[in-house]
Parts: sequence; C-alpha cells; structure tokens
Amino acid sequence: MKEWIGLNAAIPRLAASPHRKVGQGLNAECFVASAARWQHAFSSHAGERWALWEDDPADFAAALFGAWHAGVSVVLPGDAKQATLSALCEVVDGFAGGLPGGLRPSVTPPSPISWEPLSPVQAQVTLFTSGSTGDPVALLKQLAQLEAEVQALETAFGQRLPADSLLLTTVSHQHIYGLLFCVLWPLASGRTLAAPRLSYHDDIVRACAAGPAHLVSSPAHLRRLPPELDWSDTRRHLGAVFSSGGALPPEAAANALELLGQSPVEVYGSSETGGIAWRQADRHGARWTPLPGVEWRLDDGLLSVRSPHLPTTDWYRCADRAESTDQGGFALAGRADRIVKIEEKRVSLSLLERELAASPLVHEARAVVLDLVIGQRLGAVIVPSDAGRVLLAGGGRAAMASALRQALSPSVDALALPRRWAFPEAMPCNAQGKTTDQMLRNQFRRLLPDVRWLSRAPTRAVAALAVDAGLAAFDGHFSQTPILPGVVQVEWAARLAAQALPVPDPSRFLRLDGLKFLQIVRPGCEVRLELEWQAEKQTLVFTLVSDAGRHATGRIVYRGENAEV
Repeated sequence: MKEWIGLNAAIPRLAASPHRKVGQGLNAECFVASAARWQHAFSSHAGERWALWEDDPADFAAALFGAWHAGVSVVLPGDAKQATLSALCEVVDGFAGGLPGGLRPSVTPPSPISWEPLSPVQAQVTLFTSGSTGDPVALLKQLAQLEAEVQALETAFGQRLPADSLLLTTVSHQHIYGLLFCVLWPLASGRTLAAPRLSYHDDIVRACAAGPAHLVSSPAHLRRLPPELDWSDTRRHLGAVFSSGGALPPEAAANALELLGQSPVEVYGSSETGGIAWRQADRHGARWTPLPGVEWRLDDGLLSVRSPHLPTTDWYRCADRAESTDQGGFALAGRADRIVKIEEKRVSLSLLERELAASPLVHEARAVVLDLVIGQRLGAVIVPSDAGRVLLAGGGRAAMASALRQALSPSVDALALPRRWAFPEAMPCNAQGKTTDQMLRNQFRRLLPDVRWLSRAPTRAVAALAVDAGLAAFDGHFSQTPILPGVVQVEWAARLAAQALPVPDPSRFLRLDGLKFLQIVRPGCEVRLELEWQAEKQTLVFTLVSDAGRHATGRIVYRGENAEV
C-alpha cells in the first residue's frame, strides 16, 4: 500500500523525498521546484483570488499548490469561453496559466522556501456547477473538504490500484471529478499524477499497451467504445475504470466490461455534495453504496446526505429522488428539479429558456429532454415573435434554428445547444393552462415537413418539401412500409397555402373537388407542392409532384366571404 502523504503537507513531504516519482518523467524535486516558481509568481503580484487554467495535470498541480502556499484562493473556470472569462473578471483579481494574459511561473528559481503545511481552512478552491449553461453558481471548497474526500476514495478503492499503475484520463481537472481523481487523490496517496488527457479511444488502447493502468473517464466516453479496435492489451493491463458525471446506461456498462475487461466503478455525487456513493453494474445493478463517511436518508422521497465533503455538518437535500434498497443502499428515481445532465454537462432548462427568450426572434421558449439514438439531447419549443415569423417565412426552420444557436453559443456549451427545434404558433397547454413535458415532446413529432419556398407570387407559389420519417403523419401508416396519408397531403396544401397566398380562413372551407392520389409518397422523398389561388372561384388548386411524376392533385373550395353557413 502506498504511503499516505495527504494534501496539507504534500509539498513539504515531497520536498523531503526529491527522488519520489510524481508524474511521467517527473520526480518530486522538479515538481516542488515548479510549485516554488508559481508560489513566487503569485506572491509577487497583488490579489487574493486568481482564475487558473492549465491543460497538463502536473503543471496544473504545481500552479495550484504554488498558489495555495502563496495564500491565494484559486478559482477554476469550467471552460475558457469568452462569456465565462468576462463574468470571472468581476470576481477574480487576475488570470493565471493558459488563460488570456495569464500569469506564468517565475523564470528564475526563487530563494529556497521553508515549506509549511497548508491551513485546511484557508487553502481554498472555487468551482462552478453550471458553467456556461446558465448563470454559473460558484462553490467554495476548503482543503479540509477535499482531504476528506480523497481519503474516502482511498479507503473505498485504493486497494484496486497497483503501485505502478499508470493513471489515464479522458476528463478535465478543471471540474471537481477530474480535480479529485486525477490530481489530488494521486498526490495525497503517493501515486503518480495523471498523464495528459486523452481525447480518442485509440489513445487509450496505445497507452494501455505500456503496462498496468487505470482509467478515469465519463459516461459520454464509455458509451462510445468502438468494438473494432483491438482492446486485448487494454483487457490485460487495465486494473480499474472509474466513471462519474451521470449514470452509465446498463448496456454501456456491459459493453465496457466486455471490451475493457473491467466493470466501471461509477461514482455518484455533485459539485455541491462531493462524492456520495458508488456502484458497479455487474455486481450492484441499480443499487448505490454510500462512500466511507457519507450518511444518507430520505426526506419526502428526496435524497439527503451528510458528510465531511460538505462545508457544514448539516444535512444537504439533493434534487434527486431515491428509494431504499437492501444492504444499506439506495436507487435513484429521477430528478426533482429542472437541472439535467447532457453528456455529463449540467444544464439548467430554466436558464436555457431564459437565454432563448431574450432573443428578439422569440416570444416564448420551453426546453425539454429528448431521448435520441445518440443519447439524451435537448429540444427547444419556440413560439416566434413577429421578427421570428418573418425569418421563418423567408429562410425556413433551418435559418431560424441557426440564428438561435448562434445567439446561444457565446454562453452555452455546445453539448447544451438544442438539437431539435419546434416552432408552433402557440405553446401547447391543457385545460388547466399547464404545459407538460409530454406536450413539449409531442411537438417533435412534426406535422409539417421542412419547407423551402422556390417561388411566391400573388396567386402562385411553389415549395420543396422534405418528407422525412420523423413526421407524425407516418405514425401508424404502416410500420413496415410507411406511406403518407392522402388526408395529410390535403392538409399540407391548405396550411402551406396560408403562408404564401391570400386564401380564406379555414373556417370557410366548403368542399374538395377533383381529388386524385396518383402515386404513394414514402419517407425520404422530396416533393414539390404547386399552389394556385383562383380568387374569382374562391378555389385553391394544388399539385404534389416529384421526379417520379405527379403524386396528388385537387381543389379546395372555400365559401365566399358573405356566404351563409
């Protein structure tokens, strides 16, 4: 078992063991020297709060401990987007590391430092829960909380990690999970820091060929393990896999076990609470086991926790519903608030709606989680403003969605951008005036195809229609060989004519004349809708045609404006 170094005295103890290995090709002497240069840089500049960003885990660790030993409180932005950094300017005294204009360590070695243990209360780091997905919520963590958490990790999982195991990671140490698993736990336990972050699955395969290793990853990465890679070295050398940031789907956990040779150890928690519990799907199923030192209880169906990872000894009520299971564990039963996780990114649906509603193109906005083939993604239901209707009429859905994505991109992470868009004339609601999530999801079973107007004149218009399989019109018509119902083709003609021609209100519909369906329309087809408005006859003539010929034709006749009903 590795010697426990701890966090508050990590630098003094490493300074006393200069040949100890700290990272790949990095011994304690070089690491402590780097921390000393950072300590000198921070001490030489005014300011008590500095934002820090460093990509390399060893460089980051040296800067972090150098700042703490200079009496500086460190702020870790979750990303380096301009909107995030602009907001940070109001709460920090400067930027350090790889941030624009960031402070760098002293070039010349400073005078020898008499390293003293850090204060478990005054050494602090601030992280953010929401980051770029909305107004960021700052969370201050004292060193005592971080120390308690890495001790819990060592107690729970330390025996799984061989002394010579190489730490591989696909996650960032700018967030609490990566900070703990890739920087603080290795330093405190005398293991080596993580190697530089891996971006691709084949990087993991190559790294595992070198010998014993363990992997700190995320559900987003583990869900996409490509079976075509040669995982044989990985199965032979990988001793443990950790995952956090969201529950790993059972099929992904099973696939990881098959390819990596390890069932991922999933760690459940949050930036606010720190680690709460863990599980391995092949052993525990849906049951979570509390980490050492963590107490839990249910309050009105909501999970509440108490642990040394929290800033006080009070019970903290989470936003997760839970149920008791056997052997002292619990199962999660969904979120009770409107914070969701998309690929491990915390997304506030309320804040996303607020950002969308701020656009001059939007009258009302609602966001909802959709289950897509690629996993959970966001959909946005937008009631357009007058300006939005103009853009929709001229540029179509693609132009409207593009404009809204562009408006969100400065402050919203790419994963949190809506992937599906609906633009109803009014927000759906029930008899009580409530809009349910199911009503919002139903909006994405679209009634109308994507429309591209080819020409529009006072009495004639032609539109290109993309007839895709996601349209609600194909529901039940028929599962094996779906076709577009004739009644839907007539409805499209009437509804789209109202966008381009001076046709009467639908309430003045009189009859259908000359209706013929000549060829079936299948998903994936592009058809042209040709419309002619004959005002003297109060008649709309429509034809659906494609390269295969005519599909449908007919006339919709309306009552005259003064006709009796």
